[in-house]
Order: sequence, then C-alpha cells, then structure tokens
Amino acid sequence: MKLLEERIRRDGRIRENGTILKVDSFLNHQMDVTLFNEIGKEFFRLFGDERVTKILTVEASGIGIACVAGQYFDVPVLFAKKSKTKNIDGSVYTAPVESFTHGGVYDVMVAKDFLLPSDRVLLIDDFLANGAALEGLISIVEQAGATVVGAGVCVEKAFQPGGERIRAKGVRVEALARIKSMSGEGLEFC
Repeated sequence: MKLLEERIRRDGRIRENGTILKVDSFLNHQMDVTLFNEIGKEFFRLFGDERVTKILTVEASGIGIACVAGQYFDVPVLFAKKSKTKNIDGSVYTAPVESFTHGGVYDVMVAKDFLLPSDRVLLIDDFLANGAALEGLISIVEQAGATVVGAGVCVEKAFQPGGERIRAKGVRVEALARIKSMSGEGLEFC
C-alpha cells in the first residue's frame, strides 16, 4: 500500500540500531483515522471474499485499526486482553505471547462467550516481526474451534522470521507495507 509506505518514509523513525521502527505519530500511539480508513478499506479489498464473521486483534495497538476494518466488514471486533480484569467473568481462551517491544512474555485472553466454533476470524495487527502475537491469536482461534481466514498486518519486518513462521502454518498473511531492510541510514521496502 503506497500510501502507508509513503507515510512511513515521511514520519517513521528508526531506533535501536535498526531494530525498532517508531510509527507512533500516526499508527500506534497517535492515530491518523483518515489513514486507518484507507487501511480498513484495503483489508476489506484483500479479505472481503472470506466470509469473515469476527476480527480479532491484541490490545492495544491493533484495536483502532481493527475497529475501522470492522466497519468495512460489518462484523464485531474482538481483542485479546493482556490481563484478566474483574469484568471478565467465566472462562477464557489463553495463549502466551512474547513481546519484542516490551521484552517479556504475557498471557493474552479472550472470553469464550465471544469466539465460537462457527466463527471465521480475520486477525489484524499493526506489526509483524517475530510473529509471537499472531501465533498467540491463532492459538486462541484454534482453541475455540473457529477458523482463521487470514492475517492483515500494517507493517511486516520481512527481515525478521515472523511472516515466514505464520505463512508456514498455512495462514494467509497480507502486509500493507513490507520492509526488506532497516538501518540507521533508512529503510528499504520489498
């Protein structure tokens, strides 16, 4: 998606010797809703024929993107929580997720009431690097007996193993911007 690539080139910042791409000014802290609308439209173009019944993401960065996409699919958006709160009663599906940016492992959870075996689930996230978040979401969908129809990610760091790992599971992954390489001097898209 050229619009997203252009925005990354203009406003993205590379940190930590080329390991972190900061897009927090428009994607995952401050949100450019006009850009999100174009992202949602593109995910619908890519996955609109998959008979999606739910969109699943992980809190927090994927929620805004997933909600806008949900408007195009006209389906509920569900997010995996990183901690159990008092308002989650009943049983949950859980999966461990290792966070590249936070440097730790945490369990994500989804209440069983909201994910059914009949669901056809589209996974949405802002980044795909090592693939741990998507693997956790796939596990949750599988625990529910539901079907993963694909994964839509805004930015894939193609030089990291996540995309290959998720595709090897047979999951269709569509990344709107795929980064081939990244360093202090800049980045190159695939």
